[in-house]
Amino acid sequence: MTDTAIAPATVFEPLVADFYGFANELTDVEKEALAKLRAHLEAEVKPLVTEHWEKATFPREIIPGLHELGVASFAWEETKPFPNSAVFRGFAALELARVDASVATYVGVQNGLAAGAVSLCGSAEQRAHWLPKLASGEIVGSFGLTEPLSGSDSAQGLRTTARHEDGPDGGHWVLNGAKRWIGNATFGDVTVIWAKDEADKQVKGFLVPNDTPGFVATKIENKTALRIVQNADITLTDVVVPHANKLVNANSFRDTAKVLRQTRAEVAWEAVGVAIGAYEAALGYAKERVQFGKPIASHQLVQDLLVKSLGNITASLALVVQVSKMLDAGTQRDEHSALAKAFTTSKMRETVAWCREALGGNGIVLDHDAARFFADAEAIYSYEGTREMNTLIVGRAITGEAAFV
Repeated sequence: MTDTAIAPATVFEPLVADFYGFANELTDVEKEALAKLRAHLEAEVKPLVTEHWEKATFPREIIPGLHELGVASFAWEETKPFPNSAVFRGFAALELARVDASVATYVGVQNGLAAGAVSLCGSAEQRAHWLPKLASGEIVGSFGLTEPLSGSDSAQGLRTTARHEDGPDGGHWVLNGAKRWIGNATFGDVTVIWAKDEADKQVKGFLVPNDTPGFVATKIENKTALRIVQNADITLTDVVVPHANKLVNANSFRDTAKVLRQTRAEVAWEAVGVAIGAYEAALGYAKERVQFGKPIASHQLVQDLLVKSLGNITASLALVVQVSKMLDAGTQRDEHSALAKAFTTSKMRETVAWCREALGGNGIVLDHDAARFFADAEAIYSYEGTREMNTLIVGRAITGEAAFV
């Protein structure tokens, strides 16, 4: 990637969908970085997404540019290129998602889940070894939690097992089981595998190189959403992992939840980005499409769709900005990120439907982008905790009563 491939940016322009100016929360340095990211995405990534979405392939040529911009190292002290806030990281996720939800998902898995697990649960030595490689793109990471028979009940229902065997240097672990919906795993280098220790029945985390004997990743086909993401079914058959690859501070599902708490808030930002991408597509189309002798943007019913969409986006932006401020302040709890994820994805789902509707028949073809956002929204709505599960997390917090079963 040459320096000229990343367009210089000196002026930050607020998005048309940022109706109340939430980006003013950013510092000048953060605005400049965000403008540079946006220019790069528009020039180098956006022209590729429609073809790859239709083919269900991932444009691996975009990886070096994304890492050169630092988008896979925003959160972690060992690798971040400059001081930045959680609000900035949220806006970066938004910018990625408003171009393509799959590209945002790649970064979210690489940075939020894989690097996040190492940063929050690894030892100093593990962080020093793995984080620079993940940040630079030298290696691609994945996060193996969900299983074929365990999704929402991962806290108790995890079936993948880990058995410790003694030996020199702490011995090794033997993993057996299966994982499903694991992004990046078909072409990645290392996967954080969460497995239940046979000895104490606690969930623990392991860094498993994807070329380890017994580790098999198979691409999930026939998806109707996030087609660019290369999700995998993983089978683990007597996979031997050295003790040095066990995440030192990943010893129960509470430690897994530390990672999910942070990434769930960024998925809420991605949902806002998807809604904005659909809104921008609908607004642009409405200004150009002529019916009855005038642009459809001048029709009352079209304006109604656009204004309702903008209202959803604005309310969602207010929520995610505040929840990110709470993360910076150290006051964000599980229920805060859960409410953000549940609310923004619900409003995103509503918004992309209205925006698709504004395009009429052209709303179901990829040519105008709205159809892609409409389809991808379904996956964002479900992953990183369904709306129902996040609702129950919030419900427990406000009532003091757990209603999960």
